[in-house]
Amino acid sequence: MGYVVVVMGVSGSGKTTVGKSLAAELGAAFVDADDYHSPQSIEKMASGIALDDNDRLPWLALLRGVIDDHLATGTSLVLACSAMKQVYRDQLAAQDPQVHFVFLKGDYDTIARRLEEREGHYMKADMLQSQFDALEEPADAVMVDADAGPSEIVARALEGLVARRFRTS
Repeated sequence: MGYVVVVMGVSGSGKTTVGKSLAAELGAAFVDADDYHSPQSIEKMASGIALDDNDRLPWLALLRGVIDDHLATGTSLVLACSAMKQVYRDQLAAQDPQVHFVFLKGDYDTIARRLEEREGHYMKADMLQSQFDALEEPADAVMVDADAGPSEIVARALEGLVARRFRTS
């Protein structure tokens, strides 16, 4: 039986880096939700305009389809996805007990610095405040400090998942 771990947080929190490492540790596939944004959404964000719920709902439906495909075939998945609002997490999880969340929590200044140093990504540091404004911190996720190094974050995420009776088989 497969499972899904959604690594969530604002842009620049380390979702992709941590997600890839976590997937390798778990022997799971890795998917970056950014790869599923429509060209219109990417253009909007590249222009400095934050996405709204109308932009995100079709994207979230696509991601839920990816989750369904993995669960239907019994393959496991780590998905890097902002999942900033509870309603987004509800859509991704669809009350499926095999979908788990890891929240990479970081402070604004640290993440802003990371975004300023990042090159070649459409999400720029000047849009970070809109993500913090939209963020609804999850009550039901494994919470890990995004300021730690990637290997420490992965270790803490795994500890938190195991503590919640997460099973990889």
